[in-house]
Amino acid sequence: MESGQAMPPRACWKRDGGRCVLKLSGTWRRGMAVEISGNAPAAPPDAYDAAGLAGYDSTLPAFLLARIRESTRGASVSSLLDGLPEDLHGLMELALSVPEESEAKSRNAKSTDIGKLGNFSLTAWRAFLGVVEFTGLALQSSGRFLAGRARFRSDEFWSIVQQCGANALPIVSLISFLIGLIMAFVGNVQLANFGASLYVADLVAIAMVREMGVMMTAIIMSGRTGAAFAAHIGSMKANQEIDALRTFGFNPFDFLVLPRMLALVLMMPLLTMYANCIGILGGMLVGSAAGIPPVLYWHETLTVVNMENAFLGVGKSVFFGIIIAMCGCMQGMNADSSSAGVGKAATRAVVASITAIIVLDSLFAAVFTILDI
Repeated sequence: MESGQAMPPRACWKRDGGRCVLKLSGTWRRGMAVEISGNAPAAPPDAYDAAGLAGYDSTLPAFLLARIRESTRGASVSSLLDGLPEDLHGLMELALSVPEESEAKSRNAKSTDIGKLGNFSLTAWRAFLGVVEFTGLALQSSGRFLAGRARFRSDEFWSIVQQCGANALPIVSLISFLIGLIMAFVGNVQLANFGASLYVADLVAIAMVREMGVMMTAIIMSGRTGAAFAAHIGSMKANQEIDALRTFGFNPFDFLVLPRMLALVLMMPLLTMYANCIGILGGMLVGSAAGIPPVLYWHETLTVVNMENAFLGVGKSVFFGIIIAMCGCMQGMNADSSSAGVGKAATRAVVASITAIIVLDSLFAAVFTILDI
């Protein structure tokens, strides 16, 4: 509705024979201050007087909508709009016929402690159900693989194997070597007081093959490979490539998750054994500097490391590999379809996998203690 004269917008409440009438006048434009007079009742007006209305934009419908939205629930919309111009009447009917979105309301109410606890409980429960569902899908996919019915690209699988294995050797070598050095330094400072520096070899060997080798390898792979899985799959989801796979009849779980899980299950034991050897080598270097001949150090290492000790760390690495792959792929599949969502998915994958690894390793330690292994 247009007018050549810009009059200030006015809204005047008045009584007419027991009815509440809202008189609208002037030109309603965005940015203009509305002059309101009269005593505004809690209920919407019974009728409108728009004879003096010169022009309006979306400011006027918004003004009216805010005052009659609550009273339209279960009431006749037309009875609340008597007296409005025909075009504005139709616009208001259309606006009031659409239910208000709950997210559009301002959230001024403060959440109580009980409400926060309830929201946390619901979030935790949904997360738990998501993990259970993803684990079930992983088991189904593994079953299809064993039955020879899972389909994925072999070239991509071997590329993932290379990324998880050979490409990870430099960082695994550096961290494992430094961990062996640190444990040997700390152990030698204490054991030298008792003239038992030779037992540095026992300390480093047992710590590396049982705990530190597999733990440090798993943490490295969580930050390096788990985050890469989440970012890759999250980017595919943002670009709708996962939907394209479903359209062409491919199972995204078999095509994306299964090869990554298999690659880590294969590579984690090998990386763990390699990390154990490099860590022992670092301890041997410190032992040599402390006056322990390398031959004697190596002989002492062989006397304390048996197949049982060596198998404990390597056996745990298989489960850690499954956890890293599942956390990375699950966060990628659940990522938001945006660049920010991909970054958040990578962060959640690292945090979730490292937390799960530490919790699982604690359970292994408790079980091994109970079984006296």
